[in-house]
Amino acid sequence: MTASAATEGGNAMVPPSHHELTAVFPFLSASEAEELLPCLTMRTVAADEVLMRAGDPADFMAFLLAGRLAVKKETSFPGKYILVAVIESGGMIGELAAVEKGARSTTVVAMEACRLLVLSSDAMARLLVEKNTVGVALLKRIIHVQGHRLRRASERLSWIL
Repeated sequence: MTASAATEGGNAMVPPSHHELTAVFPFLSASEAEELLPCLTMRTVAADEVLMRAGDPADFMAFLLAGRLAVKKETSFPGKYILVAVIESGGMIGELAAVEKGARSTTVVAMEACRLLVLSSDAMARLLVEKNTVGVALLKRIIHVQGHRLRRASERLSWIL
């Protein structure tokens, strides 16, 4: 898998390595990953930078190449958050934006400098029409990840209740 350097703000960015792509897209063949790459843009996020904020439009999802992200939910006490999850390298975030537009339900903050591949909602819609095999594979992965997260949340709730 190869990828040309994408730019953000006019600055050339280091393209994802073969190892990073394999870690993020283990559910795709090499040729499928090559089809997906032109739909993605590179983004870097500094430590403590907010990637997504609750209430903002959900118009992209991202695949974490390097770094760690904290997913936080505001409590009933303004300005106080609970940690919902920590997303490690290889994970995805904001995946509901790929299937429905709406508002973000959580805030995502970089715990350290992060490198991401971003897929906009519009690019996902084009992917499903133009490269539907890859789009369907991505949707299956989103369902798999959501199912896993729902099972974990249910297990945590069962201990609380």
